[in-house]
Amino acid sequence: MPAPAHLFPLIRSCEISRIGSTACYCHHRHLCCLSSHFAHSHFRYAPQKKFAALYRPKENFNHFIHTRDHASASQRFYLTPPQVNSILKANEYSFKVPEFDGKNVSSVLGFDSNQLPANAPIEDRRSAATCLQTRGMLLGVFDGHAGCACAQAVSERLFYYIAVSLLPHETLLEIENAVESGRALLPILQWHKHPNDYFSKEASKLYFNSLRTYWQELIDLNSGETTDVREALINAFKRLDNDISLEAQVGDPNSFLNYLVLRVAFSGATACVAHVDGVDLHIANTGDSRAMLGVQEEDGSWSAVTLSYDHNAQNEHEVERVKTEHPKSEEKTLVKQDRLLGLLMPFRAFGDVKFKWSIELQKRVIESGPDQLNDNEYTKFIPPNYHTPPYLTAEPEVIYHKLRPQDKFLVLATDGLWETMHRQDVARIVGEYLTGVHHQQPIAVGGYKVTLGQMHGLLTERRARISSVFEDQNAATHLIRHAVGNNEFGTVDHERLSKMLSLPEELARMYRDDITIIVVQFNSHVIGACQNEEL
Repeated sequence: MPAPAHLFPLIRSCEISRIGSTACYCHHRHLCCLSSHFAHSHFRYAPQKKFAALYRPKENFNHFIHTRDHASASQRFYLTPPQVNSILKANEYSFKVPEFDGKNVSSVLGFDSNQLPANAPIEDRRSAATCLQTRGMLLGVFDGHAGCACAQAVSERLFYYIAVSLLPHETLLEIENAVESGRALLPILQWHKHPNDYFSKEASKLYFNSLRTYWQELIDLNSGETTDVREALINAFKRLDNDISLEAQVGDPNSFLNYLVLRVAFSGATACVAHVDGVDLHIANTGDSRAMLGVQEEDGSWSAVTLSYDHNAQNEHEVERVKTEHPKSEEKTLVKQDRLLGLLMPFRAFGDVKFKWSIELQKRVIESGPDQLNDNEYTKFIPPNYHTPPYLTAEPEVIYHKLRPQDKFLVLATDGLWETMHRQDVARIVGEYLTGVHHQQPIAVGGYKVTLGQMHGLLTERRARISSVFEDQNAATHLIRHAVGNNEFGTVDHERLSKMLSLPEELARMYRDDITIIVVQFNSHVIGACQNEEL
């Protein structure tokens, strides 16, 4: 029986009602990922020669500053500190977790998140939700490429697939019986969202029907055993990617939805998701976003623990995995110029059916699809040396970590942050922000010749930075400020920050990527109590 249109919003705890009538909201356009956006929206693709002009590597920002400094004073334009703060804080969001949620004491104190666009519209997405029918919280960052459509869909849908995968058989039966009888459903997730984090209202019924088919299959396959979190995460990632592919192949009689599912499937997205339940922390990662744990050592200093590994050409194990999945005759063409088939930087991703479907299936779907798709050069382009698809998978790598009292926070971030900052610097900056304690290190000048006057200026900057650290009420905002504004001495330079934020849209992506960050703060007292109970 088809699901009534009102049921999916019920599962979303009625969040959709706040979105209004727009189908898809973005910061710069009414409809994100328009057809022209397919071909040149993200530098993760290195297309063939005819597209090469659209994919220049990111420029050296120091060269940009040097060039701008030759302009006359009257030509220079710097944002004021209030204007800088307005830009940095536009997308920030904070949530404090109640110490007792009615079921158990939470190991999470709360989280801060923020985004800074470089693409127009931004291709990153973020999600955070509390599981209502099981235990724990879900948090994730999603980095889109070839448009924002896939990242948007995954940010809306993945947590439902994970939550359903974790539900006991009795609860799945209860939900199915409620749908069958037309009764209201208990919400599965409580979302924690910034007003700009929207849901696609027109696609809600389609998404619900696919999710329902999944839980019906879980009911039929019931083994009577408790679901393992690791297995649930892997199954959810793979099933959602399969549904994205299937929906694009089947199409939809509604022309808007038909084009939407195709845009989702032909674009792509990486995902880095955390599931936190008491002292049990699972990280599921697909692609090159990262998770990092901030640890406070006995002397008060901060260290970083890596909880995810990039799935790209820099990961030797990942390169070897790809090679073992294809004939030896393709060994020299699988990875070229550090990209999959010479084109794609991440070796795992949602969507990206151009790296998963057979050539025949791609041609059939494109030819039978809407004109916007059929007329687009990118969608018709077949990767070179394309012989034994699929070349790409959405299966995540899952890492488990048992939380300890010294584990103070978790950072989830898209590669826009990690391209500019080392994880150890991230750990120190966030740790000092959260505790208000700054461990002064000797100022490193990195081989530069520094005069006494310049050194005095650096020390003055440091003092001003410490006194003004709490102008940021959000740890993710504070981290973005450093990622964008740090100079070669590791301090925030307002002039540099102003220049970076005043770059026009057509230039911003040449110097940096979208940045999306979630900082999760842990409750050390709860974690310590749980640890003592186990002794």
